[in-house]
Amino acid sequence: MVRLKTGAEKLRSELLVSKGWLQGVALVMIFGFAVMGFIALRTYSDSMPQPKQVVSASGEVVFTSAEITAGQQTFLRRGLQQYGSIMGHGGYLGPDYTADYLRRSATFVLDALTASGIQDPQGALVEMMRTNRYDAATGDLEFTTLQIEAFDSLKAYYGDYFGEPSTKYGLIPNAISDPEDIHELTAFFAWTSWAASAERPGHNYSYTNNWPAEPLVDNSPTADIIVWSGLSLVALMVALGALFALYGRWSKQMGWQHGEEAKALSFRQPGEVAVTPAQSATAWFFLVVALMFLAQAFLGAAIEHYRVDLTSFFGFDLARLLPFNLARTWHVQLSLLWTATSFLAAGIFLAPYISGREPRRQHWLAYGLLGALAVVILGSFVGEALSIFGVTAVEGSPFWDMQWEYLDLPRVWQGMLVVGLFLWIAIIYRGIRARLKTEHRFNLPWLFFYAGLAIPAFYAVGMLAGAEVRLSVAEFWRFWVVHLWVEDFLELFTTVMVAYIFVMLGVVRRKIAMQIILLDVILYSAGGILGTMHHLYFSGGPVETMAVGAFFSVLEVIPLTFLTIEAWSFLQLGARQESRSSAPFPHRWAVMFLVAVGFWNFLGAGVFGFLINLPIVSYYEIGTALTANHAHAAMMGVYGMMGVGLSLFALRYLIPADRWPDRLAKISFWSLNIGLAWMTFATLLPLGVIQLWYSINDGYFEARSLNFINEPGNAVLEWLRMPGDLVFILGGVVPFVWIAWLGVRYRIRGTTQDVPMETLFVEAQPVPAFGADEVPESGYGTGYRTRGTEEDGGNRPIGGA
Repeated sequence: MVRLKTGAEKLRSELLVSKGWLQGVALVMIFGFAVMGFIALRTYSDSMPQPKQVVSASGEVVFTSAEITAGQQTFLRRGLQQYGSIMGHGGYLGPDYTADYLRRSATFVLDALTASGIQDPQGALVEMMRTNRYDAATGDLEFTTLQIEAFDSLKAYYGDYFGEPSTKYGLIPNAISDPEDIHELTAFFAWTSWAASAERPGHNYSYTNNWPAEPLVDNSPTADIIVWSGLSLVALMVALGALFALYGRWSKQMGWQHGEEAKALSFRQPGEVAVTPAQSATAWFFLVVALMFLAQAFLGAAIEHYRVDLTSFFGFDLARLLPFNLARTWHVQLSLLWTATSFLAAGIFLAPYISGREPRRQHWLAYGLLGALAVVILGSFVGEALSIFGVTAVEGSPFWDMQWEYLDLPRVWQGMLVVGLFLWIAIIYRGIRARLKTEHRFNLPWLFFYAGLAIPAFYAVGMLAGAEVRLSVAEFWRFWVVHLWVEDFLELFTTVMVAYIFVMLGVVRRKIAMQIILLDVILYSAGGILGTMHHLYFSGGPVETMAVGAFFSVLEVIPLTFLTIEAWSFLQLGARQESRSSAPFPHRWAVMFLVAVGFWNFLGAGVFGFLINLPIVSYYEIGTALTANHAHAAMMGVYGMMGVGLSLFALRYLIPADRWPDRLAKISFWSLNIGLAWMTFATLLPLGVIQLWYSINDGYFEARSLNFINEPGNAVLEWLRMPGDLVFILGGVVPFVWIAWLGVRYRIRGTTQDVPMETLFVEAQPVPAFGADEVPESGYGTGYRTRGTEEDGGNRPIGGA
């Protein structure tokens, strides 16, 4: 039966690419999220159990499930995950409290067994700690007498540790002194330590795959860790071989050079391109972005100083006002907030160029969104400070209690941020709605909308990881945000924006841009979706996590390798188009930041990420400086450089040409890249390698101790970072702030609702490139509508400023 097209369908343009591209994307997405759904079910049913109560052999209650949860909430509320870590995830200054409790309790029990005169105290310790006495039928977990005595001893130890009246640990004085809080906190540590040593039913390894490495309780790498590390390397070699084979065969059909542009261009100069009121409003967004970036950089410097001198910031006791965990909380939050805000602003700025016009009063919504973001940021920061300082009056409030690392915002502010992100995509939809009605639902404008919609949708998943949720389950949903939201869907949105910018500049055709976007979606998602599991090797989740995470996380290197191969083509294409233009290219430094994104994507996300993703490496290094090395190089190198590049692209049209500080943009570019490279290669990478060696040779407990950080040689490496930080802040961030300030002070006011649709260039004399028989496309001229080509479905944009 033949279905007749409706009137609306007849008005839509044709799909510019083969349906095979869409089928490939659908296949990857359906497979990836189907497996993720299966693992989600298994996470709820087969993760490490949280007992209803821990009892003695006689049935006396030691602590309860409610006390474990309360201890977990205290751990989060007081910012301890931003100071130390639990099961490997968290801050890097303090210890990992799972490993810390395990070592101290095992040592206590071993000393007691040795003192008792038992023949083989070490063997008895291993048997005691690895025997699983959890009764699934009753929900009770039985501790031996010595385990209970160790628990009581460690309550006293943690009471002294967190009740320290000075700032010697980088925390506020008397950080946690309430005996009930200490009891609950110790119960939380004891539970995770039990899961790290007691064998999972039916297996000869613990719920955490024998992590952490602890010889006292016979914790060592499992066969699964070693085998899946080897198999993942084989998978990587096969995938790389396939990539090079396919690229060699179809490189002219899949890269930036495909369908090489033959037209000579004249780029429209700033001042010639009209801006709308909402586009003009984004100048305030970019100033807020720059100020948050500056604050984040200063907080990062303070955090680094804690690692070389805990008790004094050049003679000032900083921890009394800005303890390490509060500084790191704000630092991590700002890294996400300023980059995300730059993407939101760039989306608002690009929307009118996509649709060709802006709805009336759109700028009111933009200002409203900026105000809402300011309220959320300030409210959450106040809440985090009150939470860490332990203000009793606000304890337990969803307005003020901190949550898991990276999702630190108190619950109410987290929910408001989700609402704000959905408000943003509503603004975007309102701005491009008229264009969407005329386009096939998988053409470039719709891809822009879908990629934007994924930002609030996947950030909202973090709402499932509440502070009261069982640790393994919370970690599963938390890393949907940390990994899927950041490393997959923000990456997708940036890819769409970069491709769209190059379409608007006339560098590539829309069809080529769509193919690049869809190819990146397939390559990123093939490894990125299921690669999320590499964060959860040792979080007490189901046994499938190890295999899935190891195998698919190595595939994340493939798209980064492809982008590196294509980087030269990208540069050649841009240089060729610039040489053909009769007017100077106005976005040199914005594009240079995009080139830097490609470099850091491969190095920071690819090389440094692969370095720590192998299970056997992760087993020893998780929570060390190698993790920080990957995080800084990937987060700042990719999303930070992208945020600055997008800001400069938009500000170039908002700042009058005679006010544009090209030299400052150049200085900022080189200083940010040199400073980041210095930070990475002078401190984080060598320190991480030393810490990894120390973890393997001496023990994970020792590698995560303050004694390791304070060793003279390591302290020298930490001090070596200072020159790079100064270059980064003074030469990189400060000039960017000044450029953003110029964008507000001298911004070009929006005076029109109509702008050129996808046309920030004028086509000049066509240059034949494919032979005399090929007819070049019609040129663009100011104020003229060009005839559409078959590729563009007969719907090419209007020229004119």
